[in-house]
Amino acid sequence: MLYDCAIIGGGPAGLNAALVLGRARRSVALIDNNRPRNAVTHASHGFITRDGVTPAEFRRVAYEEVLRYPSVHHLQTEVISVTKNESGFEVFDSSGLRVQARKLILAMGVKEIFPEIEGFYTFYGRSLFNCPYCDGWELRDQPLVLVSESPAIYHTAKLLLNWSKDLLVCTNGQAFLSDEQKERLQSKGVAVMEQPVAAFIGHHGQLEYVSFTDGTQVPRAGGFVTPQFVQSAPFGERLGCDRTESGGIQTDGAGRTSIPGVYAAGDSSYFMPSQLIFAAADGSRTAASVNQDLTEGDFNE
Repeated sequence: MLYDCAIIGGGPAGLNAALVLGRARRSVALIDNNRPRNAVTHASHGFITRDGVTPAEFRRVAYEEVLRYPSVHHLQTEVISVTKNESGFEVFDSSGLRVQARKLILAMGVKEIFPEIEGFYTFYGRSLFNCPYCDGWELRDQPLVLVSESPAIYHTAKLLLNWSKDLLVCTNGQAFLSDEQKERLQSKGVAVMEQPVAAFIGHHGQLEYVSFTDGTQVPRAGGFVTPQFVQSAPFGERLGCDRTESGGIQTDGAGRTSIPGVYAAGDSSYFMPSQLIFAAADGSRTAASVNQDLTEGDFNE
């Protein structure tokens, strides 16, 4: 079977793209490995009508809605390669399954690479997070820590003051903050520590202390650790898609990449802001572009 579109990735971007294309009566292969990046999160926020939903419940409802459309087929498998051919694209999994499609949406999302700090994963998703907009409300007015090895640390620190004035900023041994920036933060009551973080300490997922390599321990109740984002799969690069400076797949703003017939949606095309509502909206917009291009191609045959 030659599908109108194959979508790699069953997160909010891929799901919303499948929904729009299914309603447009397009045949869709929605291919997902069932390993969502936000599975560690207890609740997702900032999506109207779904604020506080668990990732598992979000996916359950989304798949239930999407698969109401008979032309959408869900394939739970791991894609290992994608090639371009005369009719469009061929997607292969490890078992030898081959999916053929006229158009291709890359919605695999990203992977997070966090600083290697002892104890981090004990607290991640429970009292340590990476997105203030997603989890800042739950940590409001508590003594917080920000650990970041990114040049954007100053901006993030200013942002976090909206949720808590009791803030410790840690550069983990990096020197991204200028003297002026450190003075400005300290004038707002923000503590700045540039020595490397040795460990996060606490019990049952609740952070209690941040420990530094010089032996200092500072009590904290929660906070945010900034990751580096990288593509979760190399298919865009292998197909020759142009990249953004941050490593995302470059699009024209409507989901089209530099390779004809290849589209990118959600976190695959932009790394931040990394929120459900942005990814879902981008999936919808990209699906409309796919449908438009299919329509024009069929009409002009």
